[in-house]
Amino acid sequence: MNPKDDKRTASCSSTVFVHNPYLDGLKDDILYHFGLGTGTHDLPAMFGDVKFVCVGGSPRRMKAFTEYIAAELGMEDPKSEYPNICAGTDRYAMYKVGPVLSVSHGMGMPSIAIMLHELIKLLHHAHCTDVTVIRVGTSGGIGLEPGTVVVTKQSMDATFQPKFEQVILGKTVVHDTDLDQSLAEELLQCGKELNQFETVIGNTMCTLDFYEGQARLDGAFCSYTEEDKKDYLKKASEAGICNIEIESSVFAAMCKLSGLRAAVVCVALLDRLKGDQLSSSHEVLSGYQKHPQILVAHYIKKQLKAKAVCS
Repeated sequence: MNPKDDKRTASCSSTVFVHNPYLDGLKDDILYHFGLGTGTHDLPAMFGDVKFVCVGGSPRRMKAFTEYIAAELGMEDPKSEYPNICAGTDRYAMYKVGPVLSVSHGMGMPSIAIMLHELIKLLHHAHCTDVTVIRVGTSGGIGLEPGTVVVTKQSMDATFQPKFEQVILGKTVVHDTDLDQSLAEELLQCGKELNQFETVIGNTMCTLDFYEGQARLDGAFCSYTEEDKKDYLKKASEAGICNIEIESSVFAAMCKLSGLRAAVVCVALLDRLKGDQLSSSHEVLSGYQKHPQILVAHYIKKQLKAKAVCS
């Protein structure tokens, strides 16, 4: 980013930064895909206490996480219904329990990028401070047993470079994809404490699509051989890549730009070195998908307990 364009419009009481001088001139900032706005909703009252934001692809999964974290924290009746704050739109779903916000982001980098623009503005307008954002999701593992949770060290592109490229006004802009390493280590420690499933730290490859971009052999098109695929995944493994998904690079880049402490926690549903299609039962896969939620919930509980002791 050009330093001359780095005009932060965050107030002095907020640690969530936006980089857009034109926002101050808006009478009402409409967060269209959330169905929210500064002129129609009291965002500080609704979200000012948020300290943890967990995002994931599926609306159903994020509602399930809300119910789970509510029960784990003992904040509300786990049997109660949690309203979708974004019920006025069909793009994303959002749920809140105490200081924990749970938001779906759909599939792929364009979808999560749109969500993050509005999430960052929401947190900024709500004057939130000390916010931690964690993506919980699924992925394809490389040399990992299914069910293993990967805490991302660095998000890499399909050429094994830690960067996110974006074309703005016809020019390619390169962003870093660094994630908070201390947060990653804290999450790894949580995995060791739980000792319910394998948890590792490694690099994550973020691709532009689900099929050919990930060297799969089961898409509608395939322009390479099985040997090509194996060679590519071997090179990825040699670069320290443990898993593959399609959101982490833009997530890491945008969180870093906004000053948000961020992590990516994904479960490997299969070992891509052994195949491309999921053969495990629905029940087994559903169990795997809960692993990141269990880990992150344990982390949140530890943090809230530590803050309670300090206060």
